Amino acid sequence: MLHAVEPRTVKVPGRKSTLTLSDITEDARALPDFAGHEQIWLGRDRERGLTAIVAVHDTTLGPALGGTRVWPHGSFEAALTDALRLSHGMTLKAAVAGLALGGGKAVIVADPKTDKTPELLEAYAEMLAALDGQYITAEDVGLTLEDADFLRSRTPNVTGTTRGGSGNPSPVTAQGVFLGIKAALRHARGSEKLDGVRVAVQGLGAVGWSLAKRLRGEGAILTVTDIDPARANKAVEHLGATAVEGDAIITADVDVFAPCALGAVLSEETIPQLKAGIVAGSANNQLATADDAERLRQRGVLYAPDYVINSGGLINVAEELTPPGYDADAAMKRVAVIPKTLGAIFRRAAAEGRTTDAVAEAIAMERIEAARKRKSHAAKTGR
Repeated sequence: MLHAVEPRTVKVPGRKSTLTLSDITEDARALPDFAGHEQIWLGRDRERGLTAIVAVHDTTLGPALGGTRVWPHGSFEAALTDALRLSHGMTLKAAVAGLALGGGKAVIVADPKTDKTPELLEAYAEMLAALDGQYITAEDVGLTLEDADFLRSRTPNVTGTTRGGSGNPSPVTAQGVFLGIKAALRHARGSEKLDGVRVAVQGLGAVGWSLAKRLRGEGAILTVTDIDPARANKAVEHLGATAVEGDAIITADVDVFAPCALGAVLSEETIPQLKAGIVAGSANNQLATADDAERLRQRGVLYAPDYVINSGGLINVAEELTPPGYDADAAMKRVAVIPKTLGAIFRRAAAEGRTTDAVAEAIAMERIEAARKRKSHAAKTGR
């Protein structure tokens, strides 16, 4: 059982806070997904219903940036594992995208439909402020644009807001995934044309719906699913999609499978059921284990590493931190590089007989190690 160590009460000007902040880095070190995290914080406020984990994975390239997920995990350890995996993925995502940012992620253990109150968000804002710039956040599953605005009005380390920020990053993420699917088609088939290509979209939230519209606009034939039947029905009515229930999306007879919901959908159990020759979607942590990348390769399935193809949202909010401020055109120019990055990964993986996931991680670590060497040299020479 993990437990918080060194709890301290956060001081908030003008009021007595009920929030306690604890460093649980050492407690988490034994977990399989620890992956060398620099810092892990636990924020608790029983009076206001907050249990939140902020995981800062690596800040070699710059400050840690990552979204805040609100999700009712069944256990604290499950929530912590989710935060660790997502935070590690953000480090890789920023590095592959060439951003001067590190990786971090936050998970609030709560049901976003019933537990996410103004009081809970107020307590979380206090936690973000107390971290004093260690972590910059944005919206994610369960945290809306309005919630981000609420947080930003109370602490500066929030991006992707309508108040001085770039707004909803979902359409930009969807654009990157759309371009990434085309890159995968070009590598696998020699043509990026979508007309008549069968695509299964799992999850029709903000990103999934935006992606589905783009795909249909260029003639793709859609099969869709969502935990909310109304979303699937909307796709049937407006996009001419075929709706299926639950895991039937995995076995759909399609060319491309686009996971756009929660992670771990590709596993030892599901991969043998895939009919799609390409997996390319917006969900984070699509692989249940690292071994699943090799399982996909052995089956001849081309996998677009999730943290590469879905980096559009991060690229977009990162532009807010680039002087003199947010520039939409500059952000979209960076997003337009995603297909080129994926193409290089696909070619290198084929040439080296490795998985695309391993190659993408190697590229990220090469950039991080180069930055570490530069910092070390500068420290030694004073330059």
